[in-house]
Amino acid sequence: MGTDGLDSALDRIELALARLEDAVSAREAQVAELGELKARHRKLKETVTQELRQLDLLLTNLPQ
Repeated sequence: MGTDGLDSALDRIELALARLEDAVSAREAQVAELGELKARHRKLKETVTQELRQLDLLLTNLPQ
């Protein structure tokens, strides 16, 4: 393999490494977003649970 072949191989390796780094960055962003969505879901679920309890109390105390 001559110098041109070696340079070409190194260029391909560098391009592959750049693609891998981009993929890792994208995956990290997805994981972070998923964590945020899970936290929002948990908070929303807690809020809905509290509101349903309040509604249940109101309905229980209505005159028959």
